[in-house]
Amino acid sequence: MNKNLPICPVEITLSLIGDRWKVLIIRDLLDGTKRFGELKKSLGTITQKVLTSNLRAMEESGVLTRKVYAEVPPRVEYTLTQTGYSLKPILDAMVQWGDNYKKTREKTS
Repeated sequence: MNKNLPICPVEITLSLIGDRWKVLIIRDLLDGTKRFGELKKSLGTITQKVLTSNLRAMEESGVLTRKVYAEVPPRVEYTLTQTGYSLKPILDAMVQWGDNYKKTREKTS
């Protein structure tokens, strides 16, 4: 077992997706491979520095892969790994919970 991983499984999961941007990056990559610019545009207000930092962390943790093409200008694509795709049920549950919460809040307002 990796010595750097927390003991608690919930904490391990949060270390992979506990950041707002990481969850949204995974959401976008569940549809397939995306280029850096596509991700930045889809995520809206994220800065290039924050996106780069999150993508590097996610690559290091094995959630996605980064492929650089030897072209000018350089083309970089990001794709979820099997580990990344295995997070889909968690995101699906978040969608369902968010929809239910939104409906509940709309009824009370």
